[in-house]
Amino acid sequence: MKPRTTGGLVYSTDGGRMCPACRRPVAQCACAAAPSPRGDGIVRVSREKQGRGGKTVTVVRGLDLGTDDLAAYGRKLRSACGSGGTAKDGVVEVQGDHVERVMALLQADGRTVKRAGG
Repeated sequence: MKPRTTGGLVYSTDGGRMCPACRRPVAQCACAAAPSPRGDGIVRVSREKQGRGGKTVTVVRGLDLGTDDLAAYGRKLRSACGSGGTAKDGVVEVQGDHVERVMALLQADGRTVKRAGG
């Protein structure tokens, strides 16, 4: 049997997500192997319940922003909706069903927005 060459540390409780190439936390990655996700210019907004204990979450994908800018933009969306949430891995999650409100806010900022899913 061949040894695995693509394995490695993915997550550490000390540093969070780890870069598979340089094995440093993604925020301190020196090799830039983990670039920020780039989309097609269309922001997709959907409502999800899967894997969240039955709780509804509004999910925003496709924002071409860096980690810090994504966190700030997610904070703006959450405060406009009056709810909590998170911004990680290029995705903003807002707790609750706020699809229409988030779409209106994104369109007001001049972004191309599509509703994804049902």
